[in-house]
Amino acid sequence: MGKRIVVRRLLRGETGPSGGPAMTDLLGICVAWGEGRCVVQPEDGEPVEIAIRDIVSGKPVPPRPSVRMRVSARDAELHTAALWGSVESTPLGEWVLRTDTAPVGRLRRRANSCLAMGDPRLPYDEAAAAVRAFYDERGRPSYVQVEVGSEAEAAFRDLGWTHDPTGDSELRLASLSQVRRRLPGTGDRAHLTVDGPRALVTIDDVARGEAGVDDDWIGVHGIEVAPAHRRQGLGTTVLAELLEWGAEQGVTTVWLHVESDNTPALQWYDALALAPHHECRYFTPPGS
Repeated sequence: MGKRIVVRRLLRGETGPSGGPAMTDLLGICVAWGEGRCVVQPEDGEPVEIAIRDIVSGKPVPPRPSVRMRVSARDAELHTAALWGSVESTPLGEWVLRTDTAPVGRLRRRANSCLAMGDPRLPYDEAAAAVRAFYDERGRPSYVQVEVGSEAEAAFRDLGWTHDPTGDSELRLASLSQVRRRLPGTGDRAHLTVDGPRALVTIDDVARGEAGVDDDWIGVHGIEVAPAHRRQGLGTTVLAELLEWGAEQGVTTVWLHVESDNTPALQWYDALALAPHHECRYFTPPGS
């Protein structure tokens, strides 16, 4: 019980197209089984009671993916724009040329790269040249961010662009309420600073994390804990505080990027039910 199933059953008293017994299929959640009956709750309408003797066949069906898991990689990545207030975006067809006009510290690739997802509305060689020209004009290195296994990835490989393995990452996402149920309370050590759609949480000078809200999605990034203070739950507290703030903004989906080789972080996000949506990697032009 409680599983999503499809059941084929007889329709007694009715004749099928071939002259034999009529049958029909029903998809839904099995909510009761016993005493000679099966009760299935379809996605719409009332529960349906079926006599077990009328069941011809049945099997479990994987759960239907959530709406958030069905969004495209491009649509998910577009939420990145909310993370930094100083990032300017320029369209190249459906691609997005991103540049941070007021970087602090190192240049973040996500904020200073072309999101090469969707249709550039140019031949790939012309689109790649436009990317290089855009970043050359701004004195920045040229990077493109592509979805792993995409047509764009294959095109850049064919053009001689080089994969930068240090940027391989997964985008993970989940229901905000689902993640919050797995987190402890925020306590009283965390300090929250809000700047419009963005928030910063700090715990003294030993832990920090940031988030940005875009529509009903919240992106989390930069969760850091000083090495001497790790494994004390500080990162978890930072995340809990950020998501509490997100819930107050009406957020329903939480997402983040995690480096593909960061095993401890991957295990942590697995435990929080943050599921992989897609993988990304970066490419740089020949000779760069």
